[in-house]
Amino acid sequence: MSKTDYDLVLAQAEAITSGEPDLIANLSNISALVYDHLADVNWVGFYLTRAPETLVLGPFQGKVACLRIAFGQGVCGAAAATRTTQLVHDVHEFSGHIACDSASNAEVVVPLIVEQRVVGVFDLDSPTVSRFTQHDADGLSKLGRFIESLNWSQLLEAENV
Repeated sequence: MSKTDYDLVLAQAEAITSGEPDLIANLSNISALVYDHLADVNWVGFYLTRAPETLVLGPFQGKVACLRIAFGQGVCGAAAATRTTQLVHDVHEFSGHIACDSASNAEVVVPLIVEQRVVGVFDLDSPTVSRFTQHDADGLSKLGRFIESLNWSQLLEAENV
């Protein structure tokens, strides 16, 4: 499998969100873009901080997913609690992994931080063990920094996260 050109993905994400102030619309299109662009993924999406220390399912592409994840639980919760990108080669070896989809075997999760608050996570799953590399984690983290620059004001005001 060839390496993903994350600079191209980032440029496309910038283009499809340009001028659009609605966060949910932008996250929806970004999840579709990444799902379409990356090979061998079965879930791409967002969990948003909608209550204290709680992630709630947001826009995504893939099968149905877990609805709520507490900070510190599973790979998404670990990313939120530690504020660090989680690169997991085999989710079955990750202590406390939450199996939302039994077909998922590898995962990378990028925390999204705005105004020093974890506003959500950007989550990708693959059915293939070791699908994600450090190149993917770095590229997706760079995309995460762009996602943080979107208009989060409505979420921040409405949810008081």
